[in-house]
Amino acid sequence: MVNWTQMHDCYGDVDRVPALLEQVELEDKAEVWEELGHRLVLEHDLVFPAGFAALPRLMRLASRSAPARGLAGTILRRAAGHHGCDDLLADCSDEISEFRTLLDQHLQSRPVDYLAAFLDSLAAMEEYHWSAVLGDFTDDFHHLACPDCAVEVTIAIGDHGRYSAIRDWHLGDVDRRDLRPASPEKLSGTGRWMYETAVRDGHEALADGIAHLFGKAECPRCASVFDIADEYASADRPVLR
Repeated sequence: MVNWTQMHDCYGDVDRVPALLEQVELEDKAEVWEELGHRLVLEHDLVFPAGFAALPRLMRLASRSAPARGLAGTILRRAAGHHGCDDLLADCSDEISEFRTLLDQHLQSRPVDYLAAFLDSLAAMEEYHWSAVLGDFTDDFHHLACPDCAVEVTIAIGDHGRYSAIRDWHLGDVDRRDLRPASPEKLSGTGRWMYETAVRDGHEALADGIAHLFGKAECPRCASVFDIADEYASADRPVLR
C-alpha cells in the first residue's frame, strides 16, 4: 500500500496525484491526463516519487487507456536515473511483466506510435540504455571514438547512407567506409529481440538499422574494425543509479 503522504510530485504536493488517478480511472479526460503527466515527469528525464508510486495503477489502466500506456512507458524509460525509488519499482515487478506483454500485443497491431512502444518495451526489459538512445534510423549519426586509435568516427545509419567516416566541418563526411551489418542468425540477446520484433511487425527499415547498429565499422584512420553497438553503448550509456 502506497503511503502517499511521502510521495511528492513536481510541485511538492502529496494529495493531488492520487486524486487525479481516481479521476482518470472513472473518466478518460485529456486535460486530467495532461495535468497528471506534468506532475509526475519533468523534462531532462526527471521523475518524482509520485510517478513511481502511480506506476502500478497506470500499468493496470494501460489495457484500456492509451494515455496511461504512454505515461507508464515514459516513467519506465527514466527508471535508470537517480530517483531513490528502487523499492517502489521492485514492488511492481509483476505489473511491469504484464505491461511488457501488453506492449508486445500493441506492437503487433503496428500502431502509429510504434517506435515509442518499442522503446517502452526495452525499458520494461530493463534495457534502459537502448531505450534511451535508439532512433528510427532515418537520419541517425553517432560520433564514436575508435577503440584502437581514439580518432572520432562518425557512424551514419539512415537515409544518407550506412557508413563510417571522418567528419570534416568544411568537406562533410570524408573517407567513407561501408558498414558491415550483422547477420540476423548471429544476433543474440537484446539485439536479436529488437531485430526479430521489428521484422515480425513489418518494420523493415528499423530492422535493417538494428542489423547495422549491431554490425561492424571500419575506422577510416587506422583501418581497425570494431563492433558498433559495443562502442555505441559505452559512449552513450546513461548514468545509472
